[in-house]
Amino acid sequence: MTFSPLPREYFAKVRNDPSLAPVRLMSVTEKLAAMKIAGMTNVFIPHFDAKFSSQLPQEFMAKLVGLNVKWLMVGEDFRFGAMRAGDVAMLREYGAAHGFSVQTMADIEDKNHEKISSTAIRAALAAGDMKMAEQMLGHPYSITGRITHGKKLGRTLGFPTANVALSGRKPALSGVFAVLFKIVSRGLEGVVRTNADLEGVIQGVANLGTNPVVSIDNHHHLEVFLFDFPNKNSEHDLYGKRVQVTFIEKIRDELNFTSADPLKELVKQMHNDCARAKTILRIE
Repeated sequence: MTFSPLPREYFAKVRNDPSLAPVRLMSVTEKLAAMKIAGMTNVFIPHFDAKFSSQLPQEFMAKLVGLNVKWLMVGEDFRFGAMRAGDVAMLREYGAAHGFSVQTMADIEDKNHEKISSTAIRAALAAGDMKMAEQMLGHPYSITGRITHGKKLGRTLGFPTANVALSGRKPALSGVFAVLFKIVSRGLEGVVRTNADLEGVIQGVANLGTNPVVSIDNHHHLEVFLFDFPNKNSEHDLYGKRVQVTFIEKIRDELNFTSADPLKELVKQMHNDCARAKTILRIE
């Protein structure tokens, strides 16, 4: 069971304070893909709204019985119900009386006994530490989305890019990255983890951020320049395709060129970025 929107997202909207909402590490589709890879066959996604958030702990537990739950695992600090009134002890007592058992999951730690959490992963991504994020996730970080039409400025500069829709999602990282790019049917395939996953993968360089040189809307964009496209493993028309962008290493932060010819500076920097990405990706 997971929620949509996340409780903190809902309360941030109610209080009209976007800063209260956590940066999403996964979209709902990406989360479902990860659950499928983990072997889950059924996922419940209750809509978290005013009615759901105001229910008493007893109402929530009664719904578990209605779902025919026999075994339940939650975090050791799990709270539920209005005002977070329900806790694990209450859940265990109710479960014992209604035919289901409750188990708690201890914190997951890395080899240095540091807690692995979504907060720690967000911090690593924000710092551009892709290796640390990968160690905690168990695989490289990726974003999945559909290719949409952009301003097509890149092609006039010699760097045509694929624009990956973020659908209003604020990403957990920003900057220029060496990346792997793969077309996926519905975003439910696995992330790039092994050599077997590399079939159909195209290498490239991506800019994730607000594009200060050419954009004035201050919205986040994900644009990918592909080194070998089209090729035998790809299709000429990407528009509307669902793709997965896997972030391998950060090259630099976004730059805002202030010279008399910022586009010329940008093109020069893009050549440097491509050279650096090819070195990272070990492209001859």
